[in-house]
Amino acid sequence: MMIEVRDLHKTYGKAKPFEALRGIDLAVGDGECLAVVGKSGSGKSTLLHLMAGLDTPTSGTVQVGGRMLSKLGDSELAAMRNESFGFIFQRYFLLPRYSVLENVALPLMIRDVGRADRERRATGSLAEVGLSDKAGNRATDLSGGEQQRAVIARALVIEPNMIFADEPTGNLDSETGEQVVSLMFDIQKRRGLTMVMVTHDFELAGRCDRTVTVRDGRIIEAP
Repeated sequence: MMIEVRDLHKTYGKAKPFEALRGIDLAVGDGECLAVVGKSGSGKSTLLHLMAGLDTPTSGTVQVGGRMLSKLGDSELAAMRNESFGFIFQRYFLLPRYSVLENVALPLMIRDVGRADRERRATGSLAEVGLSDKAGNRATDLSGGEQQRAVIARALVIEPNMIFADEPTGNLDSETGEQVVSLMFDIQKRRGLTMVMVTHDFELAGRCDRTVTVRDGRIIEAP
């Protein structure tokens, strides 16, 4: 699934407007892993959110898989996110009262997938990230690395075409982060997924197919 961004602008506030993005042009190829790097406040997370349809641009366009996001209604956009996009963020957003299996199955529950089918798929997704033995645990019982692997399982359970990852190792120590990242790249390559990853870690970015650098809302490197 390809992404095409054209002349993307995003401004926040009216009394004292802040330009988070200032005319971004970018294309991400089908099956490509793209790293977006930059300092805090550079606009890199804003760019990811707009590409993923989690926010709307002030001007410019985002086209994903040949569909212009601005042309989609709220229900169509929600369906695209729930059926085609997997999300991995620095914060885990796991529901503490739910079991690990229930957390992973949550996107399927939202899609009204039957209980037996969603449990089967969630079980398979947990096996893929090495958490089969934690299925019945509460999310709060897991270590940080295990929680992030559960998040990856939740992202994969819908069988997405694309993964959006925002600082996926930001809360992890270096050893655990390496394990999580290796798992992500292995799955991305094996499944042929398009992946956009925001990171401040240049070593991590170097493992992607391509890197762009964002500074003050503009791309300053686009090899």
